[in-house]
Amino acid sequence: MKIEVLGTGCAKCKLLAERAEEAARGLGVDFTLVKVTDYPAIVARGVMSTPGLVVDGVVKSQGHVPTTAAIQEWLR
Repeated sequence: MKIEVLGTGCAKCKLLAERAEEAARGLGVDFTLVKVTDYPAIVARGVMSTPGLVVDGVVKSQGHVPTTAAIQEWLR
């Protein structure tokens, strides 16, 4: 599973990366966490507000930091 955190490295982006990793580890799934900081690459995925979370190519959230439980639902 590929999990991408889209953002410029702000505090919310870092928190989202931590929660995404925690969610994946909690479920015991194999995953790769990629942090995308290149603004044109972020916009190319259709994310206009960071942080963004993409799971296997599908945008799951943008503009806020979802709970670990919400992220786990998306990873199931």
